[in-house]
Amino acid sequence: MRLSLIVICSICFTANFAQAAEKTLPKKDPQAVKEVADGKRDTANAAWWGFDPEDSTDALQAAINSGAKKVIVPNMGRDWIVRPLDLTGDQELFLEKGTNITAKRGEYRGGGDSVFKARGIKNLTISGYGATVRMQKEDYIVGVVLKNLGWHRWYGQYEKAEWRMALSIRGCENVKVYGITLRDSGGDGIYIDGGSGKKTCKNIHIKDVNCDNNYRQGISIISVDGLLVEDSVFQNTWGTPPSSGVDFEPDGADQVLKDIVFRNCKFLDNYGDGIEIFLAHLKKNSEDVSILFEDCYVSSRRGPGIRVTKIHDDGPGGLVEFRNCTVENTEAFGIKVQDKSTTGARVRFVNCHVKNAARDRNYAGLWTPIWIHPYRPKRVEVFGGVDFVGCTVEDDFDRPVISLYEQYNQAKLADITGDITVKNPHGVRTNLGQNADEVTLQVKPAK
Repeated sequence: MRLSLIVICSICFTANFAQAAEKTLPKKDPQAVKEVADGKRDTANAAWWGFDPEDSTDALQAAINSGAKKVIVPNMGRDWIVRPLDLTGDQELFLEKGTNITAKRGEYRGGGDSVFKARGIKNLTISGYGATVRMQKEDYIVGVVLKNLGWHRWYGQYEKAEWRMALSIRGCENVKVYGITLRDSGGDGIYIDGGSGKKTCKNIHIKDVNCDNNYRQGISIISVDGLLVEDSVFQNTWGTPPSSGVDFEPDGADQVLKDIVFRNCKFLDNYGDGIEIFLAHLKKNSEDVSILFEDCYVSSRRGPGIRVTKIHDDGPGGLVEFRNCTVENTEAFGIKVQDKSTTGARVRFVNCHVKNAARDRNYAGLWTPIWIHPYRPKRVEVFGGVDFVGCTVEDDFDRPVISLYEQYNQAKLADITGDITVKNPHGVRTNLGQNADEVTLQVKPAK
């Protein structure tokens, strides 16, 4: 009898609690919607336009398009299931803690379909501490596999694409993204590029963001003038190359990588590079690049921790700097500098620390903590323009701390400067080939 009474009371309490919680949730409110439209309210709740647990796209898009200065997306206890959404300017989109925006299964069949797209707008803030934007990464990958097997006609799955982003920002100005988790996309967690009629984004601030388990990149940066990324994590990227935590990869010489700072960020267990900077398409007549990583931490699953590549003789000027950064526990190189001309943008490592890098034992006799790779001598007459200032390396393999790829042993090296202190029980040595007379880099054992 007592057990039955306890069970009955428990059921009643649970039902009453659920009803009470349901009563506190915002409801569809045509009057409030009208007041927003009439300019009597500048803050709106997306649930006033309705909430459909099967598909809330129309309601949420209507709230975004309402003209409200602030749109609150409440935690309804169930996901907001959506098709692609377009963001608007002069607005704050505020996602309550626990709110999940989830891509609808069976949608996003267009190669560039993204959950949130910001195109050619100004003054947008997306704030979502404890909130998540999530896509259906596994569906897009299964679609590619089925197509390759010749079964796509039966299953109607997705065409291969790399541009299904969680958040796409194109040709925008004054955009702030705070606190949100962006995960499981069919492309990048965040994509930043120019847009129609505007070759670059401007003044973007990203803080406390987590980009997790995305298909192509945690974040891709194609063209931006003024980007500050703070206290953010880019992790577990895998799917299609490059699979990096962050990838800088302009598509043309008229694009811009200017006044960019990553501060106190982490790049963890990405299948490709933790940090990749690929500047092949910028030229001498491009604007100088200005990229700084400060107080950042990098690990990687398969690729190098940091890779800077394709700054050719005809490449851009400027500076790429890593300051007080740590690269640790990478399977491939800790730092890889590839195709770097003495005449292009300078690459500088200041007070950086490399520890337990190049751990893949299948390549331990070849790979080293720091790897110099001319790659295309015809595009780079003299490899150099790299500084290691007050850097340290900890390694327990019997190998050089810094090495030139053996295939290019005859490559000309110059203007590689600075000092590296090494802790290695096997001693300290380097391998910079036969033409490194103009290299002044000092490599010394730890005391």
